[in-house]
Amino acid sequence: MSETSFLADARAVIACEGEALAAVAARLDEEFSKACEALLACPGRVIVTGMGKSGHIGGKIAATLASTGTPAFFVHPGEASHGDLGMITPGDLILAISNSGETPEILTILPIIKRMGNTLLAFTGDPRSSIAVAAKICLDIHVKREACPHNLAPTASTTATLAMGDALAIAVLKARNFGAEDFARSHPGGALGRRLLVHVEDLMHTDKALPLVQIGTSLINALAEMSAKNLGMVGIVDDHGLLAGIYTDGDLRRTLNQGTDVHDCQIDTVMVRSPHTIPPEALAAEAVEMMQRYSINGLFAVDSSGRPAGALNALDLIRAGVF
Repeated sequence: MSETSFLADARAVIACEGEALAAVAARLDEEFSKACEALLACPGRVIVTGMGKSGHIGGKIAATLASTGTPAFFVHPGEASHGDLGMITPGDLILAISNSGETPEILTILPIIKRMGNTLLAFTGDPRSSIAVAAKICLDIHVKREACPHNLAPTASTTATLAMGDALAIAVLKARNFGAEDFARSHPGGALGRRLLVHVEDLMHTDKALPLVQIGTSLINALAEMSAKNLGMVGIVDDHGLLAGIYTDGDLRRTLNQGTDVHDCQIDTVMVRSPHTIPPEALAAEAVEMMQRYSINGLFAVDSSGRPAGALNALDLIRAGVF
C-alpha cells in the first residue's frame, strides 16, 4: 500500500458518501414537510431509537434536536422492552431508525407504541419494510451502495441518516425562530455560550476600580491613576462627567518618543479624543470584535448619555474565555 493508494481510497469513500447525500436530498418530498409539522405539533418529547450503528447516529440526532429547541432523548430499543418503555409518555413522538426497516428490537415495541397512540416517524432504507409500513411518516434514507468495498459496513447509509436528522432539526429550528441566544442557553459551559451570554457589564470594572481623571489633570497624576487601577488606560471626563478622551500605555510610549516632558503637561493635550466606547449591555463578544478591528487593548463602557459606567481590557475578556 502506498500513500497514493490511501488517498485514492479516502477520496473514493468521500465521493461515495457525497453521492449518497445528493440522492437523499433529491428524494425529499412532502413526507419531510409532514415530519417537520409533526415535530412542531408534538406536545411531548421526541424519543429516538435505533440499534447498532443506527443507534449511535440516533443518539447524535437526539442531542442535536435537544440543543436546537426540540426536547429529545435516545432510548435503546433493546432496553425499552425491559423497562425503559416507561420513559415514553402518550404525547411523545417516536423516531425509529432502521436501515433495513426490520430491526427485531424495534418491531417488538411497535405494538406498545401503537397502543399508546404515539406518532411514529421512521427513517428507513426500505419504504416497504415492516417499520416503514407501521409508521405514520416515513423518510427514505436508502443509499445505492455503502462506501465499504464489500458493501457491508454502514458508512454511506449512516452518513445519509445523520444528514436527514440534521435537516429535520434545522428545518424545525428555523420554524421555531430558535435564535443564537436560545442555542447558547443550551450550551452555557462552552465557548459559544460565553460568546452569546456574557455581556460587557458582567466583566467590566466599575466604581472605585474605574480609572478616571478630570480634564486639566496633570499627565503625571493621570499616569498615577492609570497605574493604580492597573487596566493600562485612564479615562478623562469633562465638567459634565462625560467621557472626553482616553490615554493608554501605548499613548505614553508615543508621548515619550515625541520628547514631551511628562512633568509639565496636562492630560487633555495628549489624550485621544472621541475614543471608541461600548454600551454596558453589549455582548462581550462585541468588545472583542471592536478591539480586534481597531487594534486596541481596552474599552470604556458608557451609558446612553456618554458617562463612563465601566471599563475592561483584553485580559478581562481572555479570563472570561470570550477572547
